[in-house]
This record gives sequence, C-alpha cells and structure tokens, in this order.
Amino acid sequence: MSRRTSPVIPGFGLTLGYTLVYLSLLVLIPLGALFISAAQLSWAEFWAIISSARVLAALKLSFGTALLAALLNGAIGTLLAWSLVRYTFPGRKIIEAMIDLPFALPTAVAGIALTALYAPAGPIGQFATALGFKIAYTPLGITLALTFVTLPFVVRTLQPVLADIPREVEEAAACLGARPLQVFRYVLLPALLPAWLTGFALAFARGVGEYGSVIFIAGNMPMKTEILPLLIMVQLDQYNYAGATAIGVLMLVVSFVLLLLINMLQRRITRA
Repeated sequence: MSRRTSPVIPGFGLTLGYTLVYLSLLVLIPLGALFISAAQLSWAEFWAIISSARVLAALKLSFGTALLAALLNGAIGTLLAWSLVRYTFPGRKIIEAMIDLPFALPTAVAGIALTALYAPAGPIGQFATALGFKIAYTPLGITLALTFVTLPFVVRTLQPVLADIPREVEEAAACLGARPLQVFRYVLLPALLPAWLTGFALAFARGVGEYGSVIFIAGNMPMKTEILPLLIMVQLDQYNYAGATAIGVLMLVVSFVLLLLINMLQRRITRA
C-alpha cells in the first residue's frame, strides 16, 4: 500500500479551495449558464438550429481552417523554434520580438493589415489575382490569418523543451552511427512530441475562437466564408439569443471533445 508523500510546503486544502473557487467563477459558472440558457430550447428546436446548412457550413469552415492553421504552425513553428534555440545569427532578437507580436497586436489591426496585403488590389493579392486565384475573402485568407495569430503558441511551447535537450545527446547518437533522420526520429522526436501536441492544441483552440483578425479578410459571405463566431454575432444583432446560445453550445462541445482527445493522446505519448 503506497503512502502519499507530503509536500515540503503544506497547504494543499487551502490552495485547492482557492483553485476551485477561481475556476468556478471564471469558467464553470459562465459555461453552466450557457448550458442552462440552451436548456430552455426543446431538443427539436436546438437540433433545427445546429443542423441548419448555414451553421454546418460555418462549423466546417471554422474547425477546418483552425486545424489547417495549427498543422502549418506545427511545421513552421518547429523550424523557427529550432533555429532560435540552436543557432546564433544577426537579427535573432528581432525575430524573437516579431514572433510575440501577435500577442500584443490587436486582432482587428492584424485583420486590417492582412486584408490590405492580400486583397485583390494589395501588394501580394494582385499577383495572386494575375495567377487566377484569390487569397482574401476565401478560406485560404482565413487560414493565413489564423496562422499569423496562432504561431507564437507553437514556438513558445517548443523553445524551452529544445533548450533542455543537450546537444551532446545528438552528437553521441551521431558518433554511434545514427544518420540525421534517425537522430531526429529516435532522440529528438520523443522529447518534442508532447510539447508539440500542447502547442498544436493551443493554436487550434485559439484558431477556433478567433474573431477580430478573421472578419476583415474573410469577407463574411454566408455558406462560403462565414465563421462560427461571426454567425453568433449575427444572431445577437438580430436579437436571436436562443440561436446564438445553441451555436455557442455546439461550438463548446465540439471544441471540448477535440481538445480532450488531443490531451489524451498527449498523455499516452508521454507515458510511452
């Protein structure tokens, strides 16, 4: 029978109590109020709202672009984190500051800047138009906006883990005959994967709920470039609080399930 080890600093009951009160006031009670408000709808009314073609199109667009942006940042963010940790080069501090820029920049400002850049008359958008495709006012533009906003989550999650991996481990593997791909697969990947999944989950969660940077570049065309957060705002502007609540519950449940699956996968990988 195992015996629980007491921590050096006591106070488990007090800290747990503060944690539960804080969590309840900021998270559990507001989410509970959302479900209570949605419970005023009958199941037929709730299903009619969340199964409408417009809601399903917005759901597919929001989660699809957020997933794609998180995957892109998973690749780009890993390369950036690797370069910043393992190499010293001119302008490194400037790149470090630029990575954190989406944290400080208002999302509406980011949306306006991206729209001006990628619109058909913009510096980059006009070249895309000449090639026969559009960036702004399409799902591609939404994905770019989400990639810009969520990049710091992946980079800042991976940097500490990369910094804690001694270079001597890689050099020892190379001296024992491991090729670069084998070093990455058997030495670096097991240590990086849990942190990578954490960064991916944070980027995905932020992308699903992003509003300010997307509405300008999306064009907000129903059934084409309308995201779920915007659809909720449309329902509120029309005083359709029941519809907004139902869409909010749908968004909450789908996000929770996906994040739960990611966290379960991360725990299994960490244990393995």
